[in-house]
Amino acid sequence: MAKSKSKPKHIAVAGNIGAGKTTLTQMLAKHYRWIPHFEDVDHNPYLMDFYEDMPRWSFNLQIYFLHIRLKQLLEIQNGTETVIQDRTIYEDAHIFAPNLHEMGLMSKRDYDNYFEFFQTLKSMVKPPDLMIYLSASVPTLVGQIQKRGREYEENIRLDYLKRLNEYYNKWVASYKEGPLLVIDVDKNKFAENEEHFGEIITKVDSTLYGLF
Repeated sequence: MAKSKSKPKHIAVAGNIGAGKTTLTQMLAKHYRWIPHFEDVDHNPYLMDFYEDMPRWSFNLQIYFLHIRLKQLLEIQNGTETVIQDRTIYEDAHIFAPNLHEMGLMSKRDYDNYFEFFQTLKSMVKPPDLMIYLSASVPTLVGQIQKRGREYEENIRLDYLKRLNEYYNKWVASYKEGPLLVIDVDKNKFAENEEHFGEIITKVDSTLYGLF
């Protein structure tokens, strides 16, 4: 007998640069008639400055991301529709900010302040009804980044992607906020293979609307 579950409010898609978050978000939004929320890189007032001088702008950039994502989460909670979100508030705090700190691009004082602020904000919002994590090896990420040919991504270094992957794996291994679905993008080519996408749909269905 099927479980009667209330309509999910919030599905989140997490993954490294080039893992396929935006593509999967679009495909799932279309399939389930969910409302997609994408990361707006075009109107970010700090991004260009950050790429020019990372130590000067890293804290400002991370605070900007934190605010934008918190705003999205409050909109999702107060709305009535199911929203699928491309990238999450957790990734900024557990992957990108600590990586900036480790690379010497954010001071310990700024990082501690940022992370404590994140912890406070996190306590005020609900976690996603489902977290989908796209796991991919560095060669897969590089292949997909090259395929989409974004100019500002051309100089992303392999060791940077590798370090981010290590942070992602550590975070996912300890993620306890709610249901988690891990998709291995090295094996599952959902963007070009309908059967592979079907496998994801089956997993999402059973996690969100599953049987006993």
